[in-house]
Amino acid sequence: MDFEDKVVLITGAAGGIGHAATKAFAEQGATLVLVDLSLSALEKIAADLGLPENRLLLVAADVRSEKEVEGYVASAMTRFGRIDVFFNNAGVEGKTGALVDTDAETVDTILDVNVKGSFFGIKHVLSTMITQKSGAIVNTSSMAGLIGFPALGVYTASKHAVIGLTRVAALEAADSGVRVNAVCPGPVNTRMMRGIENGMSAGNPAAAKSQFADSTAIKRYAEPEEIAHVVLFLASNKASYVTGSIFTADGGMTGM
Repeated sequence: MDFEDKVVLITGAAGGIGHAATKAFAEQGATLVLVDLSLSALEKIAADLGLPENRLLLVAADVRSEKEVEGYVASAMTRFGRIDVFFNNAGVEGKTGALVDTDAETVDTILDVNVKGSFFGIKHVLSTMITQKSGAIVNTSSMAGLIGFPALGVYTASKHAVIGLTRVAALEAADSGVRVNAVCPGPVNTRMMRGIENGMSAGNPAAAKSQFADSTAIKRYAEPEEIAHVVLFLASNKASYVTGSIFTADGGMTGM
């Protein structure tokens, strides 16, 4: 998979899967636009990548704000003139707990980032891709977008929403040469999963981790790089006939 001369925009670039994807795309020759809430976190990743200035742009932005989403898209277009790949990856897990115990603040936080943030990204990047008559979008959903997870009700709802947005965007963009797909990871060794483990079993997060691992057929968590490989495939020309698809990378969780 060769991304030479391709401009790749990644949100949530400082997170576990986002960081793995930045490295994988960079190794394949891509020019990167990295977006996250923290500029300092992006600067650490940039130092690790070691890319020349003409292949890298860092943008601190809050995906909950449509104005800031418009800003990171405009920055990418001003600097590089096009966006070939959009990895729409920013997300939060929020607080865990039963639906009846979930407060309005938790609902707003999760839906604002995972649903509104994903929607704003699709809306504004897709507009540029339709104009240029090409592009690939990969949205990060989750196994929680396909099945129910007790104590993760709002997160589950938000990831179901990402799948719905993916399917609609794929249908609306197909005539313009733009593909839109989603990846649904199972448990991955990231900070997000550490937060979920602690929330579900505060006194014994190792027990929650073991339970998640046992829910997969291969009895382990994924590493972020394993999810990044799926993302690169969906973003590449090797997936030229793939759009509107929901790709699971779950270690067999849905087959259990």
